[in-house]
Amino acid sequence: MREVTIGPNEGGQRFDKYLKKYLKEAGSGFLYKMLRKKNITLNGHRADGSEKLNTGDRVCFFLAEETIEKFRGTVSPVSTIRKEELLSIPVLYEDSQVLLADKPAGLLTQKAQAQDYSLNEWLTDYLLAGGKLKEEELSTFRPSVCNRLDRNTSGLVICGKTLAGSQKMSELIRDRNLHKFYRLFVAGKPPAEGLAESWLLREENSNQVRIYEKKPADSRAVPVRTGWRLLEAYEDCSCLEVELFTGKTHQIRAQMASLGFPLIGDVRYGNEAVNRHFRKAGVRSQLLHAFRLEFPSLDGLFSGLSKRSVIAPEPESFLRMRRFCEGQAGPAKGNRLSKKAG
Repeated sequence: MREVTIGPNEGGQRFDKYLKKYLKEAGSGFLYKMLRKKNITLNGHRADGSEKLNTGDRVCFFLAEETIEKFRGTVSPVSTIRKEELLSIPVLYEDSQVLLADKPAGLLTQKAQAQDYSLNEWLTDYLLAGGKLKEEELSTFRPSVCNRLDRNTSGLVICGKTLAGSQKMSELIRDRNLHKFYRLFVAGKPPAEGLAESWLLREENSNQVRIYEKKPADSRAVPVRTGWRLLEAYEDCSCLEVELFTGKTHQIRAQMASLGFPLIGDVRYGNEAVNRHFRKAGVRSQLLHAFRLEFPSLDGLFSGLSKRSVIAPEPESFLRMRRFCEGQAGPAKGNRLSKKAG
């Protein structure tokens, strides 16, 4: 017989969902049969799988150890990464529930293929290396990122260290109670401030979107809103700070391009001639950075983030771009953001 105590990262879910994680190689029919026969019990009683687990609940498996291990399978090995590499990704905020990381451009937020190493894998490795997570916990819970950035977009990514952390951060994002600000360079000079409101439609069988001024006939189109303020204007480009009111795939990149101000370095929605010119400044991908997160009033486990503003400093690519632009003509005057925004 094996007895397992439900931990804080396992509570709050249905019992059958937990069992399918714990005995991941077992079929649903086998699990429900074991429940009916009381070979698997919850707090010493028969269960049907629909129960909601609580921290401290006791699950007993009246099965042979070899049977349990057979159905447990092998926990996926964690990636091997040197401590120096772990430390190279800045952690800008961390408490018992949540971690905010400054993702570098070029790193996937979540892996696209089995062999990829993404920020998700880094998060697990980071927590394991710091003794904040045990390998045996990975069979029923894995920490994960809560928001996604494109591979070549840098900046703030919210990571849930616990189930409660992941759920709360996902709730804030879903309910739009989290204010998200980005820094970017675009071709041309937009008005000092503005609000883009349009419709976004993701193309089938393609990782690309289209922007429409009016609602298209296709019911899959969703409304998107992006506000911007001009930080600096140069001879042939501008640096903006935008607030993302909705968070859809490629929203900023596609909307700015549709307004005639494509992101510099953006090979998908940008202008090739413009990109070619700015390669002299070392630009090889879109200059887009998740710069600041502003949290609402929070309490309890998340009081440390209450009304907190977290900033990811601009990457070196932005500094190089400014030096290049100032060397050409110098910035126009009077286009700085207020102290709060900057």
